[in-house]
Amino acid sequence: MMKKYLATLILTGATMTAQAQTVDTPVLTTDTALKLVGEGLAQCAKDGYRVSVAVVDRAGGLKAFARHEQAGPHTVESARKKAFTSASMGVVTADLANNIADKPALFGLREMHPDMLILGGGMPIKVADQLVGGIGIGGAPGGHLDQACAEAALAAVLK
Repeated sequence: MMKKYLATLILTGATMTAQAQTVDTPVLTTDTALKLVGEGLAQCAKDGYRVSVAVVDRAGGLKAFARHEQAGPHTVESARKKAFTSASMGVVTADLANNIADKPALFGLREMHPDMLILGGGMPIKVADQLVGGIGIGGAPGGHLDQACAEAALAAVLK
């Protein structure tokens, strides 16, 4: 009985020590996510593109989303999956697509998760050089144009 009690005390002490530690990690607020979506839509509309814009947190959970009234229905999942991929991998999706094209052994990355979409238009969102989420845009006539809108949104909001 005494050994069981002693083990419980030791485990409880370890748990209390772990709970006392804090980590100062930046987070992606809903307000920032909404601003990124608005800027992404505005930039693409200015360039004549009807798109969807998604912003996810570091875990890939949707924080904000909007679809231009005339954007195609496929753009909804395209934007969300590009944002998920950028947040999950911490990279620009166009760079990831180019790496896979250059190194066919990496093709399995395309099948790693059902929410992965490795096309241009996804960008990681970083605050204080730490990954906090991803933005994805879908619907412009080319991933490089989706990416340009995402870059403009990041530059406008995270200045």
